[in-house]
Amino acid sequence: MNKKSLNKLANELTEAFLKNKIIKSLPTKITKKLKNANEFRKICEAKIIDPVIGYKAGGTSIPLLKKLREKEPFYASIYKRNFLQSGKKLKINKSTLGIELEVCYQIKSSFFKSKNLITKRNINKFISHMAPCIEVVGYRQRKKTIKSLGDLCSDFGGNVKFFIGRKIKFKKINISDLKTNLTNKKINHNVKGNTKTVYVNPLNSLRFILNKLKKDKINLNKNFYVFTGSTVGVVPILGKGLYLGKIDKLGSVKAVIN
Repeated sequence: MNKKSLNKLANELTEAFLKNKIIKSLPTKITKKLKNANEFRKICEAKIIDPVIGYKAGGTSIPLLKKLREKEPFYASIYKRNFLQSGKKLKINKSTLGIELEVCYQIKSSFFKSKNLITKRNINKFISHMAPCIEVVGYRQRKKTIKSLGDLCSDFGGNVKFFIGRKIKFKKINISDLKTNLTNKKINHNVKGNTKTVYVNPLNSLRFILNKLKKDKINLNKNFYVFTGSTVGVVPILGKGLYLGKIDKLGSVKAVIN
């Protein structure tokens, strides 16, 4: 696909992202291969002038990666406009895929001054806080399924909104095996999960993102958030109301779906 056609599609998707609109599905030439989808995502993100407050990891379920024949997850920018405090309300549409429960880290701006790769040994010094968060995922397109990881990656990472719970100062805990659950009492929906489903564990997912940021030479020059991936998979939104997410040792987070 030539640059003119790519730019036209990027303009359409960016406008849909900014104005909460739905457009027709992107061509499979963009979405089938993660490499192409990632390049398209970057074209779209370059058109957004809103402040970036962090980044998300997408496709962190190893079984999903194997099923879609991908070797690693992807990352995407998160904008201030899509960042909400716990308990806020969100109106969804027909292209909403579901809701996720994640571990979020706040990273110090000193990360951008570091020259070495981020490893298991040095990653802790860059983390200031941690928190539970809820992500609502979906498209700006008329599509309802995930046929490739590029489907999500190309559409601004598939993120609709993030709800963050109370932040606590970072401390060393066994993040590899924390029980989680996401509930909606109104519709009697209760989904259990575990942090070990997140690309081995959330810290490993965080390390992946930080090294990708280094590779792409990104520098926000400020503290930022990293959302590490769902501990419960993509949970279908079967009804409206209050969704409560709980992660052992981290706390809880709420999202009201209208």
